[in-house]
Amino acid sequence: MIIHSNKQNVELLEGSSAKDLAEKLNLRDPSQSLAAKINGKLVDLSTPLKSGDEVELIHFDDPLGKEIFWHTSAHVLAQAILRLYPDAKPTIGPPIEQGFYYDFAHLTVSEEDFEKIEKEVQKIIDENYRPERQVFKGKKQALENFKDNPYKCELIEGFNEGDEISGYSQGEFFDLCRGPHMPNLGKIKAFKILKTSGAYWKGDPNRQMLTRIYAISYPDRKLLKEYLTFLEEAKKRDHKILGPKLDLFSLKEEGPGMPFIHPKGMIIWNRLIEFWRTLHDKAGYVEIKTPQLLSQSLWETSGHWFHYRENMYAFNIEERHFAIKPMNCPGCMLYFKTQSHSYRELPLRVAEIGHVHRHEASGALSGLFRVRSFHQDDAHVFMRPSDIKHEIMNVVGLIDEIYSTFGLPYRLELSTRPEKSIGSDEDWAVATDGLKGALDAWGQPYRINEGDGAFYGPKIDIHIKDTLGRSWQCGTIQLDMALPEKFELEYMDSDGLLKRPVMIHRALFGSIERFFGILIEHFAGRFPLWLSPRQVCVITVADRHNEYAHLIAQEIKKAGMLCDVDDSSESMNKKIRNAQLMQYNYMLTVGDKELENRTINLRTRDNIVHGELDLKSFIVALEKESESKSLTSMYSKEETKQNA
Repeated sequence: MIIHSNKQNVELLEGSSAKDLAEKLNLRDPSQSLAAKINGKLVDLSTPLKSGDEVELIHFDDPLGKEIFWHTSAHVLAQAILRLYPDAKPTIGPPIEQGFYYDFAHLTVSEEDFEKIEKEVQKIIDENYRPERQVFKGKKQALENFKDNPYKCELIEGFNEGDEISGYSQGEFFDLCRGPHMPNLGKIKAFKILKTSGAYWKGDPNRQMLTRIYAISYPDRKLLKEYLTFLEEAKKRDHKILGPKLDLFSLKEEGPGMPFIHPKGMIIWNRLIEFWRTLHDKAGYVEIKTPQLLSQSLWETSGHWFHYRENMYAFNIEERHFAIKPMNCPGCMLYFKTQSHSYRELPLRVAEIGHVHRHEASGALSGLFRVRSFHQDDAHVFMRPSDIKHEIMNVVGLIDEIYSTFGLPYRLELSTRPEKSIGSDEDWAVATDGLKGALDAWGQPYRINEGDGAFYGPKIDIHIKDTLGRSWQCGTIQLDMALPEKFELEYMDSDGLLKRPVMIHRALFGSIERFFGILIEHFAGRFPLWLSPRQVCVITVADRHNEYAHLIAQEIKKAGMLCDVDDSSESMNKKIRNAQLMQYNYMLTVGDKELENRTINLRTRDNIVHGELDLKSFIVALEKESESKSLTSMYSKEETKQNA
């Protein structure tokens, strides 16, 4: 029989499986042939083929391949736990962005137990089981198989009648799972338990607390070593440590999930906002500010009260129900309705840096990345359908300018109509074609996520990549056909008829707090000059140099730069070290020679001494570096080489 795979025809014996195809193509490496897509359906390699099948073999370098590798590895972890702790009850063990976790009831482990568990994992891998799939004959049989595990039974009860329910066995271990799995466990060449924590069953704080074990695995020991090195570097950049250390922000028990931004942090914050406002002013946006507290009736109109109530802070005032806004959109709808509009005003671009509050579970809070109180750089663009492509391109242009300024490469994803949605087929076609047309015209590669749009319209998600290669989903562009309808928004078109505007929601930083945290980690606290809260520190050699040091600081401040003086009684080396730890971009030491020559002695935070310089030329260089928003110092090694 003839099989089509990777744009070639492959001849196989009748009754061959996807595994036989992998063998024929010599794809035997541990990272290769983890599963297969047969005519678009993801299946185990043991699945038989028939003539004419289109087969794609899934490898570890594919996101799907990683999911399969890590989910199979989660089963290995659960098997090891049950061998060591027979009373434990496995619940769920999904793959995540990096690795996987498995939650267990009736289990207590600590870091001291990791080595013991890893040894048992290695025994199971060495036994090289071949995971085998079993399909149950309905819920009743599945429940019988897991009658001793109430968590698995609850999952099974949640399936719809007629759903295919399956499980996988490897040796003595059997688990509820839809699959697919790797063909054999011997493909796992490296396995590491990372940490353990508590987690509520189904994320519900009213349910039982479980023990969650995080781990990661690879088909190559080198990959694990690289990942552990990456973790060490990420740990050094952890904004929850660096932020307080650099006196940028703090988190208090009195306001969990509600950050305190300190004066040095506010310097960065205000620079971000100033940059944002300058770009939006140039792009033709107007800025508004809407109330944080609005009536329940408004949230009923928007739909938030019925679909987002558990995440909202609500209370009564004078026998009326109010809620603090979790989103800015409804306030902007009210602004639009303040007056009548003509097609001549469209597109109308309305921006707002809105302070919103959302009730997140305490266990989900994480530094600035997951908070309860934050600011969104929202904007809503009201327009005619014919404006969609042009306005989307304008927004993507803003995205490009913002993220490139911070040295953050990005990728775009277009998500299309989900199964459950509102609006006509025609509306969805116009909206989706508008987004796609804009992305095609922009000319950068993008990914399409079929059926992953919001129920009210298609969207574009922006994923940025930091200096460690980590991906962050920050900005989003969403076409909304629901809110203009719910709020009965109208404009007078050129034909004299009242029509509904098409509306774009978009946020570029996303949450400003979260973006701040990303920048702290991206730059490891070493902010470029224009963003830095500590630009220059003048360091005196002795008390007799104090007056000159303060004169230097005054000149630098006159140029609009930030400058501090360290004239403390500490040794000069100690003062330099302190300035480096606080990530000053530039350190100027002044002693007898500098005082006599009315010069400065420059040292950069990478500990390179550039020697004696004229103050005026240094200030000119500072101004040039700051105004250009350069990511590198005018005095960096690279810059020095270029200038030479």
